[in-house]
Amino acid sequence: MNKTNASVTSPKGHIDIGLPTVDAHIYPRGGLDILSREEVARLRDASTGMSDLLRRCALAVLTSGSHSDDPRAAQELYPDFDIHVLQQDRGIRIELANAPAMAFVDGVIIRGVAELLFAVVRDLAYTAIELAPEFAADLETSAGVTDAVFRLLRNARLLQPAEPNLVVCWGGHSINRDEYEYTKHVGYQLGLRGLDICTGCGPGAMKGPMKGANIAHAKQRRRHTRYIGITEPGIIAAESPNPIVNHLVIMPDIEKRLEAFVRMGHGIIVFPGGVGTAEEILYLLGLLLREENAQLPFPLVFTGPTASAPYFEQIDQFIRLTLGEAAASRYEIIIDDPDQVARQMVAGIKKVRDYRIAHKDSFYFNWALDIPFDFQQPFVPTHEAMATLDLHQGRKAHALAADLRRAFSGIVAGNVKEEGLRRVEQFGPYRIHGNPAMMQALDALLRAFVKQRRMKIAGEYRPCYEIVA
Repeated sequence: MNKTNASVTSPKGHIDIGLPTVDAHIYPRGGLDILSREEVARLRDASTGMSDLLRRCALAVLTSGSHSDDPRAAQELYPDFDIHVLQQDRGIRIELANAPAMAFVDGVIIRGVAELLFAVVRDLAYTAIELAPEFAADLETSAGVTDAVFRLLRNARLLQPAEPNLVVCWGGHSINRDEYEYTKHVGYQLGLRGLDICTGCGPGAMKGPMKGANIAHAKQRRRHTRYIGITEPGIIAAESPNPIVNHLVIMPDIEKRLEAFVRMGHGIIVFPGGVGTAEEILYLLGLLLREENAQLPFPLVFTGPTASAPYFEQIDQFIRLTLGEAAASRYEIIIDDPDQVARQMVAGIKKVRDYRIAHKDSFYFNWALDIPFDFQQPFVPTHEAMATLDLHQGRKAHALAADLRRAFSGIVAGNVKEEGLRRVEQFGPYRIHGNPAMMQALDALLRAFVKQRRMKIAGEYRPCYEIVA
């Protein structure tokens, strides 16, 4: 990429807190470099219409590597930052004003940061254009939503017709050092076996597997590697992409993000985490418990170091209590054995490969997985929506899993998403109602997350929820 007229400046219009900034303009490469005049105009108009969202997501990328999970922290540190997408005959130009100097070296933007910045512009503009209100009818069926997810991933150049080798790693952004080191060991073993990594793109358990795999890929001389980060606007502002991500895609909402994970991934590993990880687990189990997906091979492994065994015991107990033994049969728990985790994943992905060949399904996008429309509808965690979730025994397991997932999604919003933080500040904690036994188990699980400091990276955690039996 090219950059001209870059200059280091001091923050203006506020108290000088010693954070240098840079003014620059850069020209994209890879997907945004060869565009018609009409395409450039549409891209510019779309970016103009979502200036605040673009600014927040771009700032998150430019502060990649940040250890904060407060979506407002970067905005407070760089209140004068701004970004504009400008049209010119050769394509587009991205103008940065008062950008964090940490994204530059000797006045030149770091290449990986620039690539992620282009991905932000690409995905937000593409979503605004292709999923605009006039195309709302296209999203009124399950097939239409899945097609939209496919097009978003294809536009990001993430769909490659290659042998199945993509492992999705879920886990918390706030984990302890031993757990983080363990995720690196697992990633290393996966990398030695030629597997690529996909995560939520943030720190902690999302960074560790990529870091381990990166070393292993270097040893194996694998040059075409994929470290995919899948995020959404509300999350990226709180969890800046880690520096190892080399393919970033921003999905428009959490439901499409979750669908992207399970459509692209050939197997999933779950490391210790908090409410976001629990949300992901419940989403996947809710799908796998559907009769339509009963025969579909989908390797799912829960793993962590020895000290994390109680965490997985509690997760396992909660799943068995709420969703039953059928749900527990869809995953395996492996403690403190990175080699075995990797071997299990290789064996599971081989079954996925054989199944897709037999059923003529693609390797790069899991069309065969049945995802009902109810799972695809964006859940807006208002206080009313959270209070009316149906969390009672006697429901079909996949339907209960869907509402439990929404409960955890609301807590994630109240913990780290700017809109959720504002709702809780204005109206108080979310009130979650349900079956007494289920609420008791949920309360115990959430209390454990708080005690183990899995809710926030730093600072005292104040619950954004209240459990009501």
